[in-house]
Amino acid sequence: MSKLKLLPLGGMGGVTQNMYVYQYENEIIIVDCGIGFPDMYMPGVDTLIPDISYLQDQVQKGAKIVAMLLSHGHDDHIGALPYLLGDLPDFPIYASPLTAGFASDRLADKKLDRKINVVPDKQMIKLSQYFSFELIAMTHSVPDTKHIVIDTPVGRIYHGSDFKLDKHPVDGVMSDLDEVKRIGDEGVLLALIDSLRVEQATWTRSESEVGPVLEEEMANVKGKILVTLMSSHIHRIQQVVNACEKLDRQVVFVGRSVENNVVSASLLKKLHLPVGIQVDKNHISEVPDSRLCVIIAGSQGQEGSSLVRAVYGEHRIIQITPEDKVIFSANVIPGNEINYYAAIDELSANGVDVVYTEINHGIHSSGHASSVEQREMVDTLSAKYLMPIGGADRHRALFRKIVANAAGYDNRHILLPKSGQVLGIDETGIKVVDEVLLNAKAVDGLGIGDVGPVVLSDRLSLSKAGIIVLVIPKINGSFDLSEMKVVSRGFVFMKEADEVIQFIKEKTAEVIGEEGQNMKDDELKKRIERRLAKKLYKVIQREPMIVPVIVEM
Repeated sequence: MSKLKLLPLGGMGGVTQNMYVYQYENEIIIVDCGIGFPDMYMPGVDTLIPDISYLQDQVQKGAKIVAMLLSHGHDDHIGALPYLLGDLPDFPIYASPLTAGFASDRLADKKLDRKINVVPDKQMIKLSQYFSFELIAMTHSVPDTKHIVIDTPVGRIYHGSDFKLDKHPVDGVMSDLDEVKRIGDEGVLLALIDSLRVEQATWTRSESEVGPVLEEEMANVKGKILVTLMSSHIHRIQQVVNACEKLDRQVVFVGRSVENNVVSASLLKKLHLPVGIQVDKNHISEVPDSRLCVIIAGSQGQEGSSLVRAVYGEHRIIQITPEDKVIFSANVIPGNEINYYAAIDELSANGVDVVYTEINHGIHSSGHASSVEQREMVDTLSAKYLMPIGGADRHRALFRKIVANAAGYDNRHILLPKSGQVLGIDETGIKVVDEVLLNAKAVDGLGIGDVGPVVLSDRLSLSKAGIIVLVIPKINGSFDLSEMKVVSRGFVFMKEADEVIQFIKEKTAEVIGEEGQNMKDDELKKRIERRLAKKLYKVIQREPMIVPVIVEM
């Protein structure tokens, strides 16, 4: 019997870029297709998307992608669809109703027409000769979240991405643990389990507990209320709407992502808006601030988001005054701290009342299971092998220790593959059978994948030490050093740096005088850059980018 191959294309040890490949012989299924978020070492990068070179290579060799399955509607699970589908052959895509709606919105934004097939829960669907799948309802911070059961020739795989076991969900749809138990009783070879909140030892608070806290924060505000949250958090939006109904406030939705998601969720009856409660954003001037609540995108302080533009007085519609109140109903995502707190600081400096989770932790509840809930899932499934996913390396390691080991699993049956490792699964066990180099692609404006390590390194150098451009005239094959010009940006203030500029000119002239006439221009420019960089560092302890330009006159 052949091996079932499993490769997380988004890598391991990270929270985002969720994209998993399951392959048996010449058939492939993909689970999720998510974006990642750049860190402070990736200036100018908007988004990261998984490296699909492995998929393209397999297709070229004759393999067929028989389906893509989507677990839920968060961007780190569906956001890469419009960037990657065009580079892959056509195949069916399956999802729950709301996930399909959100995915279709992402594709429509990029003017891509691709059908997303909506499938019911608890129905085993045959995809191909080797693969079948079933969706199981789970609670999370977006409705219609599913776990995916995949039947393969080597055994059953339980793909348990983001979830929590909310006992009192806002929409009343519980995690279907009875179905999980039935699947477990029939036998599960491998269970992949969300490990992100394994550090939390107590049961994750129910989302329904957030509503009363938000209502309390929204009471007795003189001006308008602005609530910023994750745009896909439909349950949270519902609770804000419910509070507005009680407090006699009308609601306006601001921000493309929030507006689109609200429309999709309303059409699918996943969000209920009482008649007359919603105000068109272009008519908010007709509603007194004391009767207005703005649900606005930008909870992470993202540059260019609707919230940030309003915070800095640059929004066309929304102006924030000291009588208003701004509620950040979301935790900061690691890596976004600078932008997140900068927005809060700016509001605070302007005398605006701001509430965020450090002030009142009750205004937010995580969508991820604690170690207690993870343990319940592990015990219910009784899988032969476990693989923690969805967390950083520290979460995966802790899951092995306090969840899997505590449940009686030895380390041989707990999988912690490294990024790029391909797991081979058959009746004899699971082991690493191959290794693939994974390089996430950067989305930078309209460019996809054209910003690599060299460009990012250059950007970091520019941000830290600036740039020096040497303009060196060359007349009839000879250099005119008397007309050499030095242009600096982000390095030194030119009017106060005569000595440094003169030093640069002298050292450049030395290099040209020693070797310039016998070298090609490209080689000379490299020599000037290397020599000048060393000498400048000895003098001023800085390493600006040096760009020599030889101009033929």
